[in-house]
Amino acid sequence: MHDLLIIGGGINGAGIAADAAGRGLDVVLCEKADLASGTSSWSTKLIHGGLRYLEFYEFGLVRKSLQEREVLTAAAAHIIKPLAFHIPQLPHSRSSWLIRIGLFLYDNLARRKRFKGSRSIKIDPEGPLNSAITRGFEYWDAQVDDSRLVVLNALQAKQRGAQILTRTECTSMTSLENGWRVTLHDHASNTDTEIDCKAIVNATGPWVAALSEQLSNEDAEHEIRLVKGSHIVVPRMHSGSQAFMLQHHDGRVIFVIPWLQDYTLIGTTEAEHKGSLERFEISKEEISYLLSIVNLYFKKSILHSDVVYSFAGVRPLIDDEEVNASKVSRDYNLELESDPHPILSVYGGKVTTYRVLAEDVLSKLKDALPTMGPVWTKDATLPGGDFDLPEHLFQKMVSKYAWLGPDLINRWLNSYGTLSFDILGDASAMSDLGVKFGHNLYQREVDYLCTEEWAKSTDDILWRRSKLGLKFSRAERDSLANYIEQSFPAN
Repeated sequence: MHDLLIIGGGINGAGIAADAAGRGLDVVLCEKADLASGTSSWSTKLIHGGLRYLEFYEFGLVRKSLQEREVLTAAAAHIIKPLAFHIPQLPHSRSSWLIRIGLFLYDNLARRKRFKGSRSIKIDPEGPLNSAITRGFEYWDAQVDDSRLVVLNALQAKQRGAQILTRTECTSMTSLENGWRVTLHDHASNTDTEIDCKAIVNATGPWVAALSEQLSNEDAEHEIRLVKGSHIVVPRMHSGSQAFMLQHHDGRVIFVIPWLQDYTLIGTTEAEHKGSLERFEISKEEISYLLSIVNLYFKKSILHSDVVYSFAGVRPLIDDEEVNASKVSRDYNLELESDPHPILSVYGGKVTTYRVLAEDVLSKLKDALPTMGPVWTKDATLPGGDFDLPEHLFQKMVSKYAWLGPDLINRWLNSYGTLSFDILGDASAMSDLGVKFGHNLYQREVDYLCTEEWAKSTDDILWRRSKLGLKFSRAERDSLANYIEQSFPAN
C-alpha cells in the first residue's frame, strides 16, 4: 500500500510530491493531462511578495511570500532571477507617500539577501515612457519560468522515489479497512489500474471543489471563486532589463515584463469566470483593456495586430464574498477530512508559496503518516540549481561545450542549469545533437524531455518545457510531432 496519492500535477501537487518523497514516504502523483498544463503555466511568471496585497492588509501573506522569494531564488537560480520593477507616476496614480510606505514595508517585512531595496527614481526622458512621466519608484522581485518550476519539482520527487503518472486521471475511490482504493485511468493506453493508499491530497486547482464532490459524493468544504487572468505577448517594447508596474484608473496594476529576449509580457486582467474549465481564452475587451493602459504610459503605441500570443488561466480563490475580484485573498486553505480515511483538499494558493504550502499539507497529515521524516526543502536546491554563480556555470559550460554557441548555451542553462551536463554527456560537436527541428531545438534535447521529463507531445515541449512555440512554424511543429510519434510510440 502506498502512503500518499496526490491528484493534480500543478505547482502545489508537484511541490507536495517532492516534499513527501524526500521525507521517505511512498508517493504517487497522477495528473489527467500534462504537468503544469493548467493554472501553473498561465501565470505572470513572477516569484513575488505581492506588493499590492499590502493595500488589503494581507501582511502575513506578503511576509510569507517575501521569505519564500529568498528561498526559491536560492533553490533554482537557473529559472528564477531577480528583476527590477519601475513604478512610473501619473496624476491618477496612488500618492507618492502611500507608495513609499508600501515599499518600506515591502523592504522590511522579511530579511533580504538577494534583492536590492526600493528607491525613488527619475524617469529618463529618452526612455520608452511617455515624456510627461518624470518620476517614479523602483523595487525588486523575481521572474520565473513557471512551468519548468513544476517540472523540476516533479523531477525532484522522482529522484526521491515518487511515481509521476501523467495523462492519468483519478476516476473513483472506495474505502478499505486501512485506507483508500483508487481507480486511475491512463488516457494514453485507455486502461484502468487500481492502487491502494493511506491518504489522498486533492491539489487540482480550479477543479478542487468539483473533484471533491465527485469522489466523496458530498458538498465541498469551500466555495471556489474562479478568477480569469489573461496576458498578451508583443514584440519587445524597450531595450532595458527592467519591468514596469503600471497603475490603472480603476486601481488595478498591470505588469509589463521583458520576456524571452525578443518579447514583452503584459498582464494580467482579473475577471470572474463562470464557464467551462477545459478551455480559457482572452477576450477582445481584455486585450483592449491591456493595450489602453500600456499606450497611456509608453511612447510607442501597440495595436491589436501587434499581439503575437495570448493566454488565459483561471485561478481558484476561496470565495470570501468580496465584490471586487482583485481583492480576493491569494492565500490558501487546507481542509482535512479523516472519516473514514484522510483526504486533504488544497484551496487557493499562489506559485510563490507552494513550498510552505507543501510543508503545511504534510504537517496536517503527520498523524496519518507517522513515518514521515522532518522538513527538508528549505535548504535544498531543485534539480539543476546546484551552482554558486550563473557566471561560473556559464564559463564551465563554455569550457566543455563552446561549440554550442552562446545562444544555445544560455537557453539550456536558463532551462536546465547543471542538468545540461547530464543531457549533453560526451557530445563534442553539433552533429552529436542529432536532428535539428528548428530554432536550436535538437534531437538530444527532445529525447531527454520525452524520456526524463514526461513530455508526450509538441505542446509539452514547445510551451511547457520550453517557450519555443512562439517561434516554430506549422511545418516545424509537424516535423517534431512526427518524430515524437515514431520514436516514442508509447506516448
